Amino acid sequence: MSYAIVGFGAVGQALAWAFARRNIKVAVAGRRPPEALAPQARAIGPTVVAKSLRDALEADTIILAVPFGEHRGVAKALPSWKGKTVIDAMNALVPVEELDGLLSSAFVAKAFTGAKFVKGFNHLIAATLAADPIVEGGHRVVFLASDDEDAIAPVATLAKQLGFAPVNLGRLNEGGALVHARGRTWGQLIFQDLVKKEQ
Repeated sequence: MSYAIVGFGAVGQALAWAFARRNIKVAVAGRRPPEALAPQARAIGPTVVAKSLRDALEADTIILAVPFGEHRGVAKALPSWKGKTVIDAMNALVPVEELDGLLSSAFVAKAFTGAKFVKGFNHLIAATLAADPIVEGGHRVVFLASDDEDAIAPVATLAKQLGFAPVNLGRLNEGGALVHARGRTWGQLIFQDLVKKEQ
C-alpha cells in the first residue's frame, strides 16, 4: 500500500510527522514545487518524500489536507479515481449554502468519482496530530466515517500503524456528522482529544 498527503501546511506536515515516526513511506505534495518542499520533508524524516501532485497521486491512498475548496483542483488532476482511497482530513469553513445542503465530505466526495472515500484525521488540531499518539497508557483516538463500509477497514489499519486508535462512526450523514465543520458550527467531536486506554 502506498500513501500520499496532498497539502503541506500545518495539517499535512503534522500527518507527515505521524508517518515518519513509524518509518512509513509517504509522498507529500503541495502548491509549491517538490524542490521547494524537499527541505521541509527531509527535516521531518527520510520516509517523507516531496513529489509533484501528479506523481503523488500515483499512491493507492491519498490524504486530502488542502484548504477546503482546493479539493476541486486535486480532483481534476486525475481522469478517474477508481481504485483509489481518498481520506478527507479537511474542515469546511464555508457557508452551508455552498455545500448544496450536504455535509462537507459528502460534498467533496462528488468530485472524486469512483474513489473509496473516508472522513478522518480532521478533528484534532495540527499540533496534537503531530505529537506521539501513544499517551497516558493508551492511544489517541481518530474518528473515521464513510458511506462505503469496505473503505473503512484499510484506513483503520493505517491509523493503527500510525499509533492511533481508530473509531468507526459509520456513515457520513450519521455518526460522521459529529466530526464535520459547517459554516460557523462544529461537530460535537471536533477538537476532542480522546485516548483509548489499552485493555
